[in-house]
Amino acid sequence: MLLEQIIIYGFVLLFCGVIVLVYLRKLKQASQEVEAKIEVAKQEGIHEPVSLHPRIDLDTCIKSGACVTVCPEQDILGILNGGGTLINASNCVGHGACFHACPVEAISLVIGTEKRGVDLPHVSETYETNVPGIYIAGELGGMGLIKNSVEQGIMAVENIMKKGFEKHGQALDLVIVGAGPAGISASLTAKKHGLNFVTLEQDTLGGTVFTFPRSKIVMTSPMDLPLYGRVKLFDTSKQELLDIWNEALSKNSLTIREKTKVESIVPENSHFRVNTQSGETLLTQNVLLAIGRRGTPRKLGIPGEVSEKVAYRLLEPELISGKKIIVVGGGDSAIESALLLMDQNEVTLSYRKDKFSRLKPKNREKILAAIQNKELSIQYNTNLTEIKPQQVSLSDSITGAQLELENDLVYIFAGGELPTQFLQKAGVKITKRFGYTMKKHR
Repeated sequence: MLLEQIIIYGFVLLFCGVIVLVYLRKLKQASQEVEAKIEVAKQEGIHEPVSLHPRIDLDTCIKSGACVTVCPEQDILGILNGGGTLINASNCVGHGACFHACPVEAISLVIGTEKRGVDLPHVSETYETNVPGIYIAGELGGMGLIKNSVEQGIMAVENIMKKGFEKHGQALDLVIVGAGPAGISASLTAKKHGLNFVTLEQDTLGGTVFTFPRSKIVMTSPMDLPLYGRVKLFDTSKQELLDIWNEALSKNSLTIREKTKVESIVPENSHFRVNTQSGETLLTQNVLLAIGRRGTPRKLGIPGEVSEKVAYRLLEPELISGKKIIVVGGGDSAIESALLLMDQNEVTLSYRKDKFSRLKPKNREKILAAIQNKELSIQYNTNLTEIKPQQVSLSDSITGAQLELENDLVYIFAGGELPTQFLQKAGVKITKRFGYTMKKHR
């Protein structure tokens, strides 16, 4: 009897040992695969984070892999030697899904790294800046994902209501600057509370979202809109999202004042004077800035850039055909625009470096295939130096050689500039943050 028990225990131990060995082997193999992906990411220049990204506390991490599974992007996170790690960190867009999925709260969301700082305005947990009465929500504060921006727009107005304010003569209760995700949700929240407010947008409803190419997917998770309800859509296109916003605004008789750019915000006693480019002045108790970080497209400062054939965003690409087009830039926006234009036009892509970096995997795959199949041409190591009525001039940054190309349209995607002066004139402090932990509600 004793011998039989010993044999049974022996088999059990052996079986358990085999299971442990198989498990450890799988962990090792998985780690090796992640190591290989990290090496590729380093070579392609997409291993370092460039915006909002997760930071993993390995002392707290229990290696559940929940963060890896829930991330809607590709290979942002992985498990290395039993702990979570970043792989293609440059492709992280700050969904925050990993933050919510971690069962032990081992993930925080940070912006900037120890070496690369990011300029951020001072914003409290209530979304109020160092200037009482001026609030910031959305991308300008560092939280750029649509769903996050929507939530912040709501919470900023809710916090204005909690803080309270005294009515001041003919002054508005609130001026909302920007009609992107944060501005629209803030407008609906202000309407819900019966505030006397206006929403100003320097361009068109949707803000940055409106500048996305038509086919680009801009939503990957549901959201709640005040006075509208739960929006349960996934893989939502730009147009679908804009339709939802338009419907929500229309049902609540809300009008966004488009093509109205705010030039300055001047604190005056207990209120603010909001001055627009057209010369109008609005008196208000509170201001909510729901504008993007790229307040103004970055210009190249070259001859001919003021030409009518130059644009800094792509709208209605399907209506453009039979043109000789040059697209300047090597980021996702430039690549996506070039891909959309190449089927009906002759497209040349000018990029100042010798290879692409920090591209989303799908964009990288598509653009390299397009170049190989000669669906468009690529000019690496070049800079656009002059824009002429019928031509453009490129300069090779290595050889110095000049290249002249016939041209009808120019699209420049050189990023944008943080509206630093605009904020500082209003008294809002801006600090370069290194590895700054963003406040985000679970």
